[in-house]
Amino acid sequence: MYESDKRIVMTLDAGGTNFVFSAIQGCQEIVEPICRPAVSDNLERCLLLLVEGFKEVEKRLPNPPVAISFAFPGPADYEHGIIGDLPNFPSFRGGVALGPYLEEQFGIPVYINNDGNLFAYGEALAGFLPEVNQRLKEAGSNRVYKNLLGITLGTGFGAGVVIDNRLLTGDNGSGGDVWIMRNKKYPEMIAEESVSIRAVKRVYQELSGVDASALTPKDIFDIAEGKAEGNQQAAIQSFNELGEMAGDGIIRALNIVDGMVVIGGGVVGAAKYILPGIMQEMNRQIGTFAGASFPCLQMEVFNLSDPESFEAFLKEKNKMVDVPFSDKQVPYACHKKIGIAVSSLGASKAIALGAYSFALAQLDLSNNA
Repeated sequence: MYESDKRIVMTLDAGGTNFVFSAIQGCQEIVEPICRPAVSDNLERCLLLLVEGFKEVEKRLPNPPVAISFAFPGPADYEHGIIGDLPNFPSFRGGVALGPYLEEQFGIPVYINNDGNLFAYGEALAGFLPEVNQRLKEAGSNRVYKNLLGITLGTGFGAGVVIDNRLLTGDNGSGGDVWIMRNKKYPEMIAEESVSIRAVKRVYQELSGVDASALTPKDIFDIAEGKAEGNQQAAIQSFNELGEMAGDGIIRALNIVDGMVVIGGGVVGAAKYILPGIMQEMNRQIGTFAGASFPCLQMEVFNLSDPESFEAFLKEKNKMVDVPFSDKQVPYACHKKIGIAVSSLGASKAIALGAYSFALAQLDLSNNA
């Protein structure tokens, strides 16, 4: 959407370990990223680091930037750029007006969002959604998808929702908060307790009887692959269960959103073990007291990370029907379908593109107001 846009937006990847500063123009990174160790325990030093990082990027730009846009952990009042009490950033307490502070320092608009929202927005405007629509067009289909659910699987269970190519933030900035949905396996727990890195480790430990506190998801994946010592079936099942629990949350969201699904984040390297659990859950049946049975989703779900399944998805099953008492026919979209796939951009790039696109979209709205 903004591939030919000449405006420049400065961006930030705000991790708990490092801050990575960069800039994007025309959906392309135009400077070598600047990486600095994050400062989480001293607010003044953290703010100074942010200003210095962006100023260093600014010096390298061919033209002045029009905005700063990035993802930052919550809780937060993202609309007003205020960051709340962050567990991994003890210096952020009581509400820190980060957006307004940076606006004063640089004299340009500053947009802050959570990573789930920007991941979904980047995939909707410059990643998965346009890729699917292009493949459909090449296959001769008139179908165009405009809605997307972006899911991030990593330290937590995140999501973002794009409706008609617009990011759904919600009236309270809580749009797409799937992490706090009810847990399918443990109804008194939040969904994230079964859809996260800590969940993979916990389930592996439960099934194997081995202390998994020192293991990483990569370690457990290597066990699942037979490349490291350990309980292979327990490792496979730990990822499969994450997929099942994530699938339950995705179903709930899709019954409202009705759109494509793209998955990214720190554990998608194990997608070969996660996606089967998601697909099985999304294709399960649900019943009534009268004994009727229905698919839990009205749409047929295709795994678009599988080339054969993608080809099947591209084939339309719609038909023409007669207009009563007329010789005319009209198209009948009788085949409801969606697809789910692992991000080909990767979460970091999708988030950066989402930040860039969001800033330009907000500037365009302001200019047209």
